[in-house]
Formats: sequence, C-alpha cells, structure tokens
Amino acid sequence: MNVTITENPALDDIEVSVACPRIDDRVQRIVASLGAFDRKLAGSRDGAVHRIDPDAVCYAETVDGKTFLYTKDAVFEMPMRLYELEDRLAGTEFVRASKQMIVNFDHVASIRPALNARLQLMLDNGEAVIVSRQYAPAIKRKLGL
Repeated sequence: MNVTITENPALDDIEVSVACPRIDDRVQRIVASLGAFDRKLAGSRDGAVHRIDPDAVCYAETVDGKTFLYTKDAVFEMPMRLYELEDRLAGTEFVRASKQMIVNFDHVASIRPALNARLQLMLDNGEAVIVSRQYAPAIKRKLGL
C-alpha cells in the first residue's frame, strides 16, 4: 500500500481519496476506519455530559439495562444500547466479547485461555475481562489464529 500526502492550503477540510485496483475487504476496512475517525461519543458522569473519543474507551458493558463506557481512569454512562454502540463503532477495533460487552482491541495488552474455552483479555488499564465461548473464535480470528 502506498500513502501520499499532499498539503493544499486552499482546502477547507481534509480530503481523502482512495485509488485501488478493485474494492476488496481491505479497502472497505480502510474506508470504514476513515469514517470512524471523527466520531465522538457522549457519556454522562457526575451530572455532566462529556464528549469521549472512542479510541480512549477500553471497553463498553451493559449492566442492569444501562450501558457504561470504561476508559483508563473514568466510567461514563451512555444512553445507547450496546448493539447501537456496536453499530456506531463498526469499522473500528471494537469487537464483541460477550452479550454484555464490546472491547477495544487496541487496549488489549495480553490474552490467555480461561476455563470452558473462554479467553481472558488483560487490558492496558489493568482490568481483566472474559470473552465468552461464543465470541472467542472471533477474537482468535482477529489475532490470525
């Protein structure tokens, strides 16, 4: 893959052009990643609504019908359901770990097998999360195993 960057002061915003011999899965992932670049999430904490960069989120979890975003140093409640958040983050490094959780793969420090064909993900914020048997094969595919 070749990357060319051209500076043009006449432009008002960033313009991205993708040239390829054919549109394949790799091209679609690149385009989806570009679309996710400017996305911000809204979460509430201490009575205030905060704008959150999806890259800062380690994982998202649903507990008692409420969705929470976990960053390295804070927890935010958000109004979306987990499947809506997952759809919004399509094309990013977020992967489903269980029915109640999606994990940002960029924050995974290590992976180890757990009981009953599950996986344990150690995140860079020091937390460990369990991947259910149902979603473990997708995590292994992401690793190329």
